[in-house]
Amino acid sequence: MHISVLKEEAIKNLNLKEDAIIVDATLGYAGHSMEILKKIPKGFLYAFDQDKEAVLYSTSKLKEVDNNFLIIKSNFVFMKEELKKRGITKVDGILFDLGVSSPQLDEDMRGFSFHKDAPLDMRMNQESQLTAYTVVNTYSKEELAKIFKEYGEEAYAYQIASKIVKVREEKPIKTTLELVEVIKSAVPEKYKREKHPARKVFQAIRIEVNDELNVFEKALKDAFDLLNVHGRICVITFHSLEDRICKNLYREVSTLPKELQKMPIVPEELKPKFKIIENITPSEKEKKENNRARSSRLRVIERIK
Repeated sequence: MHISVLKEEAIKNLNLKEDAIIVDATLGYAGHSMEILKKIPKGFLYAFDQDKEAVLYSTSKLKEVDNNFLIIKSNFVFMKEELKKRGITKVDGILFDLGVSSPQLDEDMRGFSFHKDAPLDMRMNQESQLTAYTVVNTYSKEELAKIFKEYGEEAYAYQIASKIVKVREEKPIKTTLELVEVIKSAVPEKYKREKHPARKVFQAIRIEVNDELNVFEKALKDAFDLLNVHGRICVITFHSLEDRICKNLYREVSTLPKELQKMPIVPEELKPKFKIIENITPSEKEKKENNRARSSRLRVIERIK
């Protein structure tokens, strides 16, 4: 079962009006979208997801609430173009929930989980070419180490990459649990006791397979352009790399450039168009009830001019 993280806080901070046009950039299993739809009876919801199972499931769930929505089966990196095709150039709110949805993690054959045996896949879009199998079995030792270090912030990145290359010389690494065993054999005993040793490597491979960080950065920049005055963007992140991108881009658009800060009077047209509203972490209660909430954070920004 999928429980949306920081759901109430995100919905509240979208400042929904009954006639608002809203984008849920990460539909998933419609946890946030259903709540949004309830609050915009005279508005319209555009929701994006590239996972065909999520699209099928969420279509029926949203129809239970209302019909004023459209699900677009596409990566949110194409949000601006897809909305433009439908005559939409401005919206009142945009939500990004960057977590992998629980059904994707729980579905045995998708290869996202390091607890279940499955083919090395990890594609959010089942039609894309690059899989985790390709990354693990064809990338060089240096490329693997770089991914594990940058995307997973993995302390033993080089040792794990070396071990993967050594093992695959004998035979390809085909499944998630085969990869877990290789990772375990490459790190010290103490490290294995602290947290699951595959967590960061699996995160890094998933980010690489889906190009998640570049996709998010481009999409968030487009989201700024799409927003009406008084419109808001809510971003829920689950690890420090996404959060850093969000924080830096928010700061960029809401801060006066250094060269203007010394001016006694700043012309109105040069003042920032955005204002940071909130930076929220889950309550202790939510963290206890939903394990996946532990590392999450909600950042909210509003267009003010």
